[in-house]
Amino acid sequence: MSLISLKSIELNYGNPSLLNDITLSIDANERICLLGRNGAGKSSLLKIIQGDLLPDSGEVIVKNGIQISRLEQEVPNDLNGTIYSIVFQGLDKLGMLINEHKKAIQNLEKNQSGDTYKKLEKVQQKLDSVGGWNIEQKVLKILSRLNLNFNSEFSSLSGGIKRRVLLARSLVLEPDVLLLDEPTNHLDIDSIEWLEEFLKTYNASLVFITHDRTFLKSLATKIIEIDRGSVFIYEGDYKNYLLSRDKRWNDEKTESELFNKKLAKEEIWIRQGIKARRTRNEGRVRELKKLRQKYKARRTHQGTVNIALSEVKKSGKIVIESNNVSVTIGEKCLFKDFSCVIERGDKIGIIGSNGVGKTSLIKVLLGQINPSKGHITIGTRLQIAYFDQLRNTLNENLTVLDNLSDGREFVEVQNSKKHVIGYLQDFLFSPERIRTPVSALSGGEKSRLLLAKLFAQKANVLVMDEPTNDLDVETLELLEERLQSFKGTLILVSHDRYFLNQVITRCFVFEESGLNHYIGGYDDWIIQRLDENKKTKRINQSTKNTFNVKKIQVRTKLSYNEKRILESLPDKISKIEKEVSDLNNKLSDPIFYKKNLEKVKLTKKKLIQLNIELDKAYVEWELLESKMNKNIS
Repeated sequence: MSLISLKSIELNYGNPSLLNDITLSIDANERICLLGRNGAGKSSLLKIIQGDLLPDSGEVIVKNGIQISRLEQEVPNDLNGTIYSIVFQGLDKLGMLINEHKKAIQNLEKNQSGDTYKKLEKVQQKLDSVGGWNIEQKVLKILSRLNLNFNSEFSSLSGGIKRRVLLARSLVLEPDVLLLDEPTNHLDIDSIEWLEEFLKTYNASLVFITHDRTFLKSLATKIIEIDRGSVFIYEGDYKNYLLSRDKRWNDEKTESELFNKKLAKEEIWIRQGIKARRTRNEGRVRELKKLRQKYKARRTHQGTVNIALSEVKKSGKIVIESNNVSVTIGEKCLFKDFSCVIERGDKIGIIGSNGVGKTSLIKVLLGQINPSKGHITIGTRLQIAYFDQLRNTLNENLTVLDNLSDGREFVEVQNSKKHVIGYLQDFLFSPERIRTPVSALSGGEKSRLLLAKLFAQKANVLVMDEPTNDLDVETLELLEERLQSFKGTLILVSHDRYFLNQVITRCFVFEESGLNHYIGGYDDWIIQRLDENKKTKRINQSTKNTFNVKKIQVRTKLSYNEKRILESLPDKISKIEKEVSDLNNKLSDPIFYKKNLEKVKLTKKKLIQLNIELDKAYVEWELLESKMNKNIS
């Protein structure tokens, strides 16, 4: 039996329905990802599953004894108190019972009457029946697992830590079904990777909404897409979902074209002259009426965001140069002695934990704040457009239209004028939504409005601080394509590993050793970091076992074949190391990334294969050496 079943769920916020005849089930230990456009009804569906939102019709069946917890998308503004008190709220009725027990004890201390004893005994019996005596220990255990200090004030925490506290609150009852709404928002990459591993081993069913495709690929065992009020269920991984979704869209397009042809043919027939009307049959007329009703009720697939980047005059070749730059805020040194040259066409990703100084690095590079030490040189002919993580460039009291237009009727895009309303419709704002105050927009709509403002500016340098938050997957894919083809310079802060891999050609990474520079995307940084660790290990190993001679004189009882392999290994290892070195040099050249992207991927794949071969060769050499030395002794 399913843990939760939804049958014929309808949810209406006007016409058409947000959710239309939704039927689905959640089984034990499933990990379901909900996908769909911004505003498709994903968050509403999670609220219906939990019982926080009642559908207009339909039925939600929850198996007896099932506990459900939900992590909300946004951090509530009205939460105050210590981390412990916030997490304790997640206990719901059990928490109220524990508080009731504490009050009963306090009352007994003041008045030791028969009634107070009876009330205390009654509460204790309730706690016995639900196993509530160890619950406070469970709260502390969850806080420890999430590395949270239970005495810290919630209001003093960063956005990422607040999200972690809310996650702890949703976990404290050890729910059978865990609902997560954009759990990676405002988390840094380390926290996201920790959460992935935690959820992989968490013994519960999981239903989550995410725009993070790496997170999705790592966790989902099933994908449910909400599209125009209906659900489409895909078993298997993300790759299978993409193939099946595209096939569904193509089939729908073909079916729609056939339907339109049939309807047009029947409309021509019904409008023919007197002769045709005398001979027409009433069955065909009734069928035409049905076709008209079906056409009226049909919901066509919503178009994609139309992101167009305007070509502007090139900047100078050197965009930004830093020489031995250090930044200290208060007593905290964010980074020191950082030198780099950012050239025209570079696409830079900035990677690091929350609070480490990524935004400060951007401000220093752009000359908005002065470094504590060192010197920044800003290039010539720079036209900079800035996408702000905190959305400070949006006026919450103004409408979508007023935020973009500043009194103008037209914006200039790709060297041609476009009316602001038509331009906003390219970013999927309906005429009604265009005149809505920004304060009433969803997180995804605010991000789309920021993109609209950003790309309405003429720029040869784009600075984007966490642009992927709240965007749906389709919009992210289109944004990736546009940034890949952008001929200017990009400086990007993002926690989205997939997005970084698709877009950037170099990265600046905040590490324990300092602020370091790597060629390539996120995965390239990981590979280079592993290579550095392996190189260190090999250097240490070579001090113990040197084999600088071209031939090894085998002096003991190895088989003929083993002797032959051992003698050939130094040449084999040298050859592989040369190939690895050549590929690393190629991948260290920023110009290489501006060429054929497919060739870049093949080169990376070849490098991984060579490193595997190299490791195998070293292992084989060490085993044969060990065997030879053992025989000698």
